[in-house]
Amino acid sequence: MNTAPRLVSVLGSTGSIGVSTLDVIARHPGEFSVYALAANRSVDALLEQCLTFQPRFAVMMDETAAQRLSERLPADCPTEVLQGESGLSAVASAPEVDSVMAAIVGAAGLPSTLAAARAGKTLLLANKESLVMGGHLLMQAVRKSGARLLPIDSEHNAIFQCMPVKQGARPDLAGVSKVLLTASGGPFRTWSFEQMREATPDQACAHPNWSMGRKISVDSASLMNKGLEFIEACWIFDLAPDLVEVVVHPQSIIHSMVQYLDGSVLAQMGNPDMRTPIAYGLGWPERMASGVAPLDLVAAARLDFEAPDEARFPCLRLAREAVAAGGTAMAVCNAANEVAVDAFLAENLRFTAIPQLIEGVLERVSIVEPDSLAVVEAADDEARAVARDLLGQLTGRTTEVNLA
Repeated sequence: MNTAPRLVSVLGSTGSIGVSTLDVIARHPGEFSVYALAANRSVDALLEQCLTFQPRFAVMMDETAAQRLSERLPADCPTEVLQGESGLSAVASAPEVDSVMAAIVGAAGLPSTLAAARAGKTLLLANKESLVMGGHLLMQAVRKSGARLLPIDSEHNAIFQCMPVKQGARPDLAGVSKVLLTASGGPFRTWSFEQMREATPDQACAHPNWSMGRKISVDSASLMNKGLEFIEACWIFDLAPDLVEVVVHPQSIIHSMVQYLDGSVLAQMGNPDMRTPIAYGLGWPERMASGVAPLDLVAAARLDFEAPDEARFPCLRLAREAVAAGGTAMAVCNAANEVAVDAFLAENLRFTAIPQLIEGVLERVSIVEPDSLAVVEAADDEARAVARDLLGQLTGRTTEVNLA
């Protein structure tokens, strides 16, 4: 018996996760149909995607970009252009939609991710900042609506694959003693602090294993990405922080592991390609082809592991401290990091000053209970303002931050 294809909204469709999602969807034309695509201001890329996938809606956050896209769509294209946060939330929560790929980078993805959760959708979560900023709110919405939250970050997807799940895709922690969150170590894993002081944006974005956007690439280089994933793991799997351990694994073959009380350790392995976790999320609970080449363990030859060096990479420590502080500390940490990374990419901040700036903001912003989206957004705004003030001490990338 033929069934109608599942309708998918892809939020952040022109980014690396969005492009990979559409690649997987294109491999299964009878099983999925694109309901909506969303981007910030990449008109050319979104136009091409609209012509290929013929979605019902396209959303652009930037008003001028939305107007340009609307003018360029041919008359026979069925796509209606929406604009702004209201448009995003509408396509995330529309009754027709089955699954929502939440792949908008940064804090901007939180409201639409919340909208999808509150509407009870199957939420394919690739926007880790939503949990970092509003973990309590998002998980509360998932439980209340009965939404399915399927993690797409390769590490959390690996953990999910290594755990049994309850009804509604809730992980079952019975017998779990620890989660081992793997990290590649990024492009600066073997660099000295002095070398990292002179690192350029292009060097930070040259990840040895993964192809990612520039912001997440810098986060990977500083290990803040792993710090954000540490926070994310605590929320998704309802784990106490001391049950999550970060292990550096340079080959990125083992994507994460789950250790059980009987001494067993289950690992999910595969080539470093985001289409694997995307296909797992789209097809769950079934598996389907992703387009990723099979893993050749003989060619891989070796699997190495080491402890993270928090002296050289203090962002990981700052993320753990934010979890311990609770409240809006995680939102503050994330906001400060986004400002710092933007400044580094603009060559207005040294790479090694990124954690200094984050720590300075955490010391200056009051932490409160995140009991509403408005409270979380206010904390985010305050942290960004404080971060920009601290950046005002700088004259360029050649100057260190002085937070004394």
